Amino acid sequence: MTSPFTRPALVCNSQSGSHDPAIHDAIVEACRAAGTPLAATFALPDDEIPDAAALRAQDIDLLLVWTGDGTINAAASSAADWDGAVLPLPGGTLNLLSKALHGDRLAPEIVTDALRGKGRRRTIPVIRGEGDDAFITIVAGPATRWAEVRETMRQDGLLEAAGAAPDALDEMLNAPGVRVAGQDQAYPAIILTPTEAGVRASGILTEGTADVLRHGLAWLGGDFRDGPSEEIASGETIILESETPISLEYDGELRETPSPARFALGSSAVDFIATA
Repeated sequence: MTSPFTRPALVCNSQSGSHDPAIHDAIVEACRAAGTPLAATFALPDDEIPDAAALRAQDIDLLLVWTGDGTINAAASSAADWDGAVLPLPGGTLNLLSKALHGDRLAPEIVTDALRGKGRRRTIPVIRGEGDDAFITIVAGPATRWAEVRETMRQDGLLEAAGAAPDALDEMLNAPGVRVAGQDQAYPAIILTPTEAGVRASGILTEGTADVLRHGLAWLGGDFRDGPSEEIASGETIILESETPISLEYDGELRETPSPARFALGSSAVDFIATA
């Protein structure tokens, strides 16, 4: 079978704790076996993420991004308006974008299917904030402090994370919450998700000890969206408000924005390959 792509390139992070040389070799071999060996490798942190001009200059037509969600976001944003396609691969902690496009599968299998023409090429809905896009979720509110605990656990171990957890719990329960404009109830965090129909806003629930425990476990051990929540709004635009600047997690990357903050539904400026 002739591959729809001829010059794939790979973005990876050789210094990441999730980097596995065996998987890297299997990705390289999957490209070679398909008759389309890698035309370039951009190994972070020594190399820079390629922009659209760099990809065009090397005639790259498929960008394999084997990293975490935050770096996949950065690579796709950098490649905006490039006429090739991005193939996200599971190379981080949560791998939410890869799971959304491919299911819970191994990177070499995904590469093989994409290079054999078994994927679908399309844009995906995104959330457009102030100067940044999120391809999976934006989490807004003081409960994003748990993301810092999760990162501490990943880098320094469970003991260090346990020391940071009480502050995250205090923020979650006592800091000023965030609310959708026009609504009275504030939440420790609101999760924004892009869908074809609009931006969906869900408020996380902390009505009892069990809810708080479930949220802590969800943030530390897996998908933070697994904690108890309720849908509170949906639309092409969502405006969030708080009494203080709003803490945000964009596809796994932490930042902050003044209140009020406007988030709108958009479409990715680059094509993605989905194999699920």
